Amino acid sequence: MGVPMYESKAEFFRTLGHPVRIRVLELLGEGPKAVRDLLADVEIEASSLSQQLAVLRRAGIVVSYRDGAAVMYALSGPDVAEVMAAARRFLTAMIAGQAELLDELRVAESAAAAQ
Repeated sequence: MGVPMYESKAEFFRTLGHPVRIRVLELLGEGPKAVRDLLADVEIEASSLSQQLAVLRRAGIVVSYRDGAAVMYALSGPDVAEVMAAARRFLTAMIAGQAELLDELRVAESAAAAQ
């Protein structure tokens, strides 16, 4: 019968659940990049980056190919970039909502202190 969709989604989000992988996906959202460029931007050990790229590749989230001597990585499709953009929008809205709530609390505390 296959794996239920909710389990597949959970596995997908577990795969995304590492800061280095998220950073790599953000960088690849700008376009394909050579491993050496990713290494310069992510600033971790080459072996650690290689391990994280392998996780993303096995999950089908990124693809790799050779361009001359360079190993290049790219997002497997535009949907990955859309997921990253949606997460950014969601988190930005959530942070803005928290900031508004904090401002309201400060105003309420100031009013209570003035009484």
